[in-house]
Amino acid sequence: MLPTLAALAIEGGFDPLHPLHGGGALWTWIIFLAALPFMWKFVFGPVTQALLKRDDEILAAQGRAESASANAEKALAEVEVKLGEARTEATKILAAARDRGEDREREIVDKAKGEATALLENASSQIRAEQDKALAAIRAEVVELSLGAAGKVLERNVGSEDDRRLIDSFVGSSVSDGGQA
Repeated sequence: MLPTLAALAIEGGFDPLHPLHGGGALWTWIIFLAALPFMWKFVFGPVTQALLKRDDEILAAQGRAESASANAEKALAEVEVKLGEARTEATKILAAARDRGEDREREIVDKAKGEATALLENASSQIRAEQDKALAAIRAEVVELSLGAAGKVLERNVGSEDDRRLIDSFVGSSVSDGGQA
């Protein structure tokens, strides 16, 4: 670089303010230093304030987010507790309903058994009544047949009240002894 400066000095001299000979750097610094207070006041100051304001807003938003997260965790814990209580209550309700259902089932079964027993007893008594009617009809028929047979054997009219009672008592005792007279 010195040979270049020496050549410039020989050819017409060195002008440090000339832009081609290094004077551009000097003018740049002079303009920069002259513009620096204006840039500081109108550019850097507002930008710095905006950045500080943005940092404050970010910190506030971060605080709100942490608070919201803590509230959400607290709400989640409360919901889980209430959900557990609801599950417990639902289990109790189901158990009570199951118990009521089983009690009702027992009542229905007992009632049905009682009705079935009553129906069986009623049917048995009806069967006995019908059986007694049938036996009475058979006895009456046997008495009539016996009187008719005795009348033919004896060749006389057998049908007086005494004859009927005698045959009826004989048939009644035969039936009650199981047919062994």
